[in-house]
Amino acid sequence: ELQPETRPVRLLCRAADEGHVVSDNCRIGCIGCERCAVACKFDAIHINANGVAEVDEDKCINCGACVRKCPRHIIGSRLQANSMVPLCSNEEKGVYASKKCSGACIGCHLCEKNCPADAIHVIDNHAVIDEEKCLACGRCVTVCPKHVIVDKLGVVLA
Repeated sequence: ELQPETRPVRLLCRAADEGHVVSDNCRIGCIGCERCAVACKFDAIHINANGVAEVDEDKCINCGACVRKCPRHIIGSRLQANSMVPLCSNEEKGVYASKKCSGACIGCHLCEKNCPADAIHVIDNHAVIDEEKCLACGRCVTVCPKHVIVDKLGVVLA
């Protein structure tokens, strides 16, 4: 069933996209297995130059095929109106996550402390946004010291 109010987003492995140093023992990041790309009948997912899946939101119809095929469960959906997205969900404490990935969320709580809508919380050592509450103000993007939270529309820059 199509849900036009949501869009797919690759939730993890921002580091691989941006050339951060990622160790082989990161259990959560994209492994470039191409299962999501093969499952997509709309040519909306490709493995990029860094070897990770990238969703073309303009082509995607949010059928969910990629979500079901991802072995690491790092593709999900977000509300289309909400462009603020945390791109790391490593559940290890910051010091350990940082050893595996230079772009990992460190669970510092700055996003949580600065959110005027109480829409973002650090849960299991990483930022999670309650999209129903989020105002898309971008404050979380600007205060994140690791630049893990991004504005998918590119309006708010860190």
